[in-house]
Amino acid sequence: MTDTPPANPLSPGDFLHPAMLLYGPVDETMYANFRQQLAKAPTDGLCVVELSTLGGDPEVARMMGEDIRFHSDTEPQRRFVFLGKAAIYSAGTTFMSFFARENRFLTRGTRLMIHERNMDSTLTISGPLTTCVAGVEAKLNELRASIAIQNEGFENLVRGSKVTMDEVLQRAPSNWYLEAHEALELGLVEAVM
Repeated sequence: MTDTPPANPLSPGDFLHPAMLLYGPVDETMYANFRQQLAKAPTDGLCVVELSTLGGDPEVARMMGEDIRFHSDTEPQRRFVFLGKAAIYSAGTTFMSFFARENRFLTRGTRLMIHERNMDSTLTISGPLTTCVAGVEAKLNELRASIAIQNEGFENLVRGSKVTMDEVLQRAPSNWYLEAHEALELGLVEAVM
């Protein structure tokens, strides 16, 4: 991701015909739809990805984001831009974080929600003690790896903005909601349309 301003600023008219329209939960169905639309998207120039979501699977969001990052890196003739509409919660914000800050846009009234990943797991400790320790260590390693992945996304999101990692880490556990103009003032997005 680059943090240099785009040569040609965008206007609302540039967003009238998005190449990709995504709505609903971030899940395997959205990913399949995203891949189909990506394959049919223009091969040069502006490529708008419009999203509205109440969240979903963060790993699916990361896969979609990695696709955007890969195509941005290998196809410099295309400019992928994100347009968030109405609600960009949770995994939607994760997906948005893969776009360079100057390629992130929101419609008026859109809300972002940033939060920590959630885990719902039960750890049963039973058996020989050394086996019990291995099971506890495995779960602890899973937690540490998930936190590292989560924080990579937070770092991508705040890069080039006025928001610090400390602020995100402080606010994310209690679900941080931001209105579009707040996100703009904090430098998380380029503009509000």
